[in-house]
Amino acid sequence: MAMGFFALSVFLYLGLSLDHSSPSSASASSSENVEITYGSVLKLMHERTKFRLHSHDVPYGSGSGQQSVTGFPNVDDANSYWIVRPVPGTSAKQGDTITSGTIIRFQHMKTRKWMHSHLHASPISGNLEVSCFGGENESDTGDYWRLMIEGSGKTWKQNQRIRLQHVDTSGYLHSHDKKYQRIAGGQQEVCGVREKRADNVWLAAEGIYLPVTESK
Repeated sequence: MAMGFFALSVFLYLGLSLDHSSPSSASASSSENVEITYGSVLKLMHERTKFRLHSHDVPYGSGSGQQSVTGFPNVDDANSYWIVRPVPGTSAKQGDTITSGTIIRFQHMKTRKWMHSHLHASPISGNLEVSCFGGENESDTGDYWRLMIEGSGKTWKQNQRIRLQHVDTSGYLHSHDKKYQRIAGGQQEVCGVREKRADNVWLAAEGIYLPVTESK
C-alpha cells in the first residue's frame, strides 16, 4: 500500500499537472496483472522487436509533415511515455479500468500531442502513416484507437498482449525491422496496416499506473 501511494505521488508530481516535465526518473512498474487505468503513464513495447513506441519534436520529411512516431531501441528514454486518455464526451474518468473494445487516445507525455493516423503513406514501407498531432484542447477522430485484448481477458492489464486499431482507417498499430538512417537513425518505422499480423501486437511495459478508482 505504501509503495502504491509513493508511485501515485511521484506520478502526480511528474506528469499530469500542467507542467511538461518527464517521468524519466520515476520507478517503473514491473508487477504482472496490474490494471491499466485512465491517466496512467506508460510505455508501449512492440512484442516482437522489444522497441518502445516513441515520439519527439521532429517532423516527417514527407507525408503529413506532422511530428514523427517511431520505435526506439533503448528502455531509458523520456520521449517514450504516453498518457492513456478517454475520448471526449464519455463518462470515463481518471482511475477507471479499460475494457477490450473501448476507444481510447494516447497523449505523448513530452509534447502533449496525440498519437494520430490518416491516409498519408508512411516514409519507409508506404503503409498508413502514424504521427503525433494536436494539443491539449485540439483532438479529433484521427486520434481514436480501439483497444483489442488478445486472449480471454476483458480489462487491460500490464501483462496482456494487445492490438490497437485506428478507428478512421481500420489500420492496426504496427512496427517492423525497417529502420531510419538519418534524422531518426537506428529507430524503426511505426505505421498502420489493415491486416492482423504478428508485428502489430504490443504490451504495456514501464510506467506509473494509477490505482483503480473504487466505486462508491
